Amino acid sequence: RAIAGHPPRSGMSEHFDLVVIGAGSGGLAAAKRAASYGARVAIVEGDRVGGACVIRGCVPKKLMVYGSAMRHHLHDAASYGWSVGATSHNSAELLQRVRAEVDRLNQLHIGFLEKAGVELVQGWGRFADARSVSVVDRNGTEQQRLSAERILIAVGGRPHRPTIPGAELGWVSDDLFNLERFPERVVVVGAGFIACEFACILNGLGVSVTQLVRGDHLLRGFDLEASRAVAEAMQADGIDIRFAHSPAAIEGGPGDLKVISQSGERLPCNGVLLATGRRPFLEGLNLEAAGVAIEGHRIPVDAEQRTNVANVYAVGDVTDRINLTPVAVDEGRALADTIWGGKPRQVDHHLVASAVFSQPELSSVGLTEEQAIERYG
Repeated sequence: RAIAGHPPRSGMSEHFDLVVIGAGSGGLAAAKRAASYGARVAIVEGDRVGGACVIRGCVPKKLMVYGSAMRHHLHDAASYGWSVGATSHNSAELLQRVRAEVDRLNQLHIGFLEKAGVELVQGWGRFADARSVSVVDRNGTEQQRLSAERILIAVGGRPHRPTIPGAELGWVSDDLFNLERFPERVVVVGAGFIACEFACILNGLGVSVTQLVRGDHLLRGFDLEASRAVAEAMQADGIDIRFAHSPAAIEGGPGDLKVISQSGERLPCNGVLLATGRRPFLEGLNLEAAGVAIEGHRIPVDAEQRTNVANVYAVGDVTDRINLTPVAVDEGRALADTIWGGKPRQVDHHLVASAVFSQPELSSVGLTEEQAIERYG
């Protein structure tokens, strides 16, 4: 099914100045900016339009952050002269409203593409060769083939599950947005921003949260003193953070699970969130058909966003450099400005601000104290 009135035509081929694989933040930014300069652009997407940030990341997550923070506001209301009676929370209603907003934004982004003159092709893009993209359905059957002067890979990343017995019983962050309601007890595995944000969200909505952290502090890469302040506040708010704890296995069935730690401790819960990192989503791209090189789990690019193949580019999380939405957007726009806009520029990846929507929030820019000491003594 085509979303924007462009049904796939099996066996037919169309030629474009740019074909973008992936309608997330970076791909959308590149496609619309290139089209504004007069380029003929197609963008291929097998999921909803908007990418991780809009569909299953920043936007729905922040709505949940705001919802969970209401508990603090209600608790403090009396200090400001407000009389608040008995309160309760319905997580099912919050989750339904969040999904409705995501659906609205998806339609909004489809309209933005149409207004920009970008052709949206529904299906999964994979390389046929270095100058053409095969659009396939969920069964892998080719529906259409697009040829292009240039191809941009902007497929983003996907949550990564740890390799432990029973890992399939746990949720990844994507799954939380599709729950009908939140359970009573959840174990969160991880120490990064996704783990901390969801630990705070769930705790704020009345869920009993235990967070397992492999190391001795949260939020690796952030200033140590600042991350410890966040941890202390999370613990004061009732989150049970267990440092030097890693899961060895997950047992049980839906709604009735046990996390077995490497020390042998058994933690009963109703759900497990595996917030153990994300990886570039390279599955199914058929990169070898185009000769695109990979490095570990990512696609390396130069300062112009170019891969080892001259007419193939990549932006955003698939390059696994600074995995933030504004960075992907700037990379996409810089690519279009350089090639079609006559305004060559490169993205500066230094001094990029980042934020964690934990409770309390943490943001930073520049060197941490530890990095400054390591670099300058």
